[in-house]
Amino acid sequence: MNTLTSTPRRLILALVAAGALGATGAGLIGSHPARAMAAPPAIAPVPALQAGGEALPSFAAITAQNGPAVVNISVSGTRRTALAAGDDDEDSGVPDPMQEFFRRFGMSPQGPRMPQNVPVRGQGSGFIVSPDGVVLTNAHVVKGADEVTVKLTDRREFRAKVLGADPQTDVAVLKIDATHLPTVRLGSTKSLAVGEWVLAIGSPFGFENSVTAGVVSAKGRALPDDSAVPFIQTDVAVNPGNSGGPLFNARGEVVGINSQIYSRSGGYQGVSFAIPIEVAERVQQQILTTGQVSHARLGVTVQEVNQTLADSFGLDKPQGALVADVQKGGPGDKAGLQSGDVIRSIDGQPIVGSGDLPAYISQSQPGARVRLEVWRKGASETLTATLGNAADKKAVADAGAGQGAAQGRLGLALRPLERDEQRQAGVEGGLLVEQVSGAAARAGVQDGDVLLAINGTPARDVAQVRSAVAKAGKSVALLVMRDGNRIFVPVRLG
Repeated sequence: MNTLTSTPRRLILALVAAGALGATGAGLIGSHPARAMAAPPAIAPVPALQAGGEALPSFAAITAQNGPAVVNISVSGTRRTALAAGDDDEDSGVPDPMQEFFRRFGMSPQGPRMPQNVPVRGQGSGFIVSPDGVVLTNAHVVKGADEVTVKLTDRREFRAKVLGADPQTDVAVLKIDATHLPTVRLGSTKSLAVGEWVLAIGSPFGFENSVTAGVVSAKGRALPDDSAVPFIQTDVAVNPGNSGGPLFNARGEVVGINSQIYSRSGGYQGVSFAIPIEVAERVQQQILTTGQVSHARLGVTVQEVNQTLADSFGLDKPQGALVADVQKGGPGDKAGLQSGDVIRSIDGQPIVGSGDLPAYISQSQPGARVRLEVWRKGASETLTATLGNAADKKAVADAGAGQGAAQGRLGLALRPLERDEQRQAGVEGGLLVEQVSGAAARAGVQDGDVLLAINGTPARDVAQVRSAVAKAGKSVALLVMRDGNRIFVPVRLG
């Protein structure tokens, strides 16, 4: 969301064509200069509107109070272009000018292209949290930047130093050489309610100190690539350049950092996400104290519990984090966690969605002891785990194996893995799925999967799987290995 070289010409043309400039644009080039230069009439203060007996927040007051503490961030750097003719420099995200020329006119460049460094510029937003020049923004705004410039609303500009950035939470801390600066007030997301008014200030497309407003759509959202952050979802208009800017509640307190949007077009489509301010504060404190950020880890892979899986495991509700895999020798393994466990709470805090668990773990400190309530084979158990350090996490290379089920109600044709196949996959036992049909096919089981367990019981042979299916109710949970990853596949048997 941060890359922007200049305001696109097509954007301005689109605004004019849509009449966005309206009478103002016509007045500037009209034949009545006196009318164009006349002072605008005074605007009377707008009284607070009432909704259900409660006054709506004064967005104007929030903006006037906090706007001076919101900054525009410009970054510059260089990136390497592609080496060979015809290559698209997709990895760098920066188009080669000559390659673009040939592409536009349907030609192909001839001969090799020499590597070269191409200048890159980007823009984002941030906000001042201390009078001596500490600024918070997104880590992706300043990623790879050689030079970072912070511009205040009074038009002063400062070269900023990146004190630290944490890619896992997407928070960065900057420092500018200034004093007596305006600051924002930090709030809390604990009292933030879904449906509550919120306001964003930032620099979308480079338009500095733009204000947009909306409501909180949801809290605690887990995104596929950002499981460490329980995002605040809003419908506030957020666009490229808003990244790193503050999200205010109705009391004018910062409750989040605008970070991402969900979009198929690259622009705002009604769904935006902000990092909770508590997450940003923890990162800031660690960076200012130690210069780096530490995150804890449990060493397990989890997935959602849907209704079919809940029925398979005998849960009363489809809630919790289903443990699909446990890293051997990791903190979860040492605590006694097993594949097929459903973690329902941690330190007394309920785990509703699977994303709640990594979000909680990531914000804990390495070495901390946590109490886990798990559901295992129809009963509740309590385990205690000592969290490890995410920085010490070692890559686990699983060759990929899984287990299957028997034909009939399940719809699988299986065969046992050979010894060398087991050794290559890093598993003991397991049944190779050679053909899929019926219920298993509808659930998403694929040829080549290796089924490791059915309803928590290891799948050692076809007869054992048939027996498990015969005893099952309306559904079964298959633990399969696919492409080196262990996942549970819930299968409704009809």
